[in-house]
Amino acid sequence: MKVIDLINQSESTAFSFEILPPLKGNSIQKVYNVIDKLKEFDPKYINITSHHSEFIYKTLPDGSFQKVNIRKRPGSVAIASAIQNKYGIPAVPHIICKGFTKDETEYALIDLNFLGVNNLLLLRGDIKTLDASQQNPELYHEHATDLQAQVNRFNEGIALDGSHIDGIETPFSYGMACYPEKHEEAPNMESDIFYLKEKVRQGADYLVTQMFFDNEKYFAFVERCRQEGITVPIIPGIKPIVFKNQLTVLPKIFRSDIPEPFAKELRKCKDDAEAKEVGVEWCIQQCKELIAYGVPSLHFYTMMASDSVYRVAKEIY
Repeated sequence: MKVIDLINQSESTAFSFEILPPLKGNSIQKVYNVIDKLKEFDPKYINITSHHSEFIYKTLPDGSFQKVNIRKRPGSVAIASAIQNKYGIPAVPHIICKGFTKDETEYALIDLNFLGVNNLLLLRGDIKTLDASQQNPELYHEHATDLQAQVNRFNEGIALDGSHIDGIETPFSYGMACYPEKHEEAPNMESDIFYLKEKVRQGADYLVTQMFFDNEKYFAFVERCRQEGITVPIIPGIKPIVFKNQLTVLPKIFRSDIPEPFAKELRKCKDDAEAKEVGVEWCIQQCKELIAYGVPSLHFYTMMASDSVYRVAKEIY
């Protein structure tokens, strides 16, 4: 089923979560362990993150350097198929345009469609570790909306080269990202909203937010979107803090403000164990307020936080 239908048909606030594929050399059992822990809360879908390859320079015996392309994690296509077949829960692989060529994207779409994985989350992806060669606009999409256009053409049965693609029985349904506190590269919120409207106009069924810790910013963002005519569900992305240093690390990486009452309690913590308890309690209260507000779904980021997510879900579902 389409994720949007699962969200709309849920009689209460839906539950979903996102997992990170294990590093190469590790078993998929690590993924299954997280799912086994959280499946009692009836997840409507499970997202699988995707990471582009990176370049490193290897020193050769003669002292020269060799450029080596490495990919640290298995692809989300195989993991999405494995999850969907094992658990019968819709898998939502992330499709990103940064670090993946247009051709690689087309092959991924063909494989996913063949495997019956028909829900996607379309993202630009991180550009900080990209090599210059991975930013050639002829080979790589520049923006998430460019990637979106390719998926839309694929749904119509049109390949990159303009030829017809046979066998697309179920077109892809997809969500896209949004930023209650503004994307770090957007010059202002007005610009951010403009491109968000484009995502919806071109076919995004729903939007998932970057993680946030201040509900008031989410509420204000949703109200602004509604005023601008954006009517699709806006799913809050939630992550419980589990390490004391996340007080400074998360705002730096994700540009997410931590409210002073929360920050004050985290500063009191002597170690990560105490910070984890504070993080769980804040997340529980945050989720309860979001549910009371009437959000259609809560989406949890589980990286290094699956135990905390379990405790939060146990309290609110």
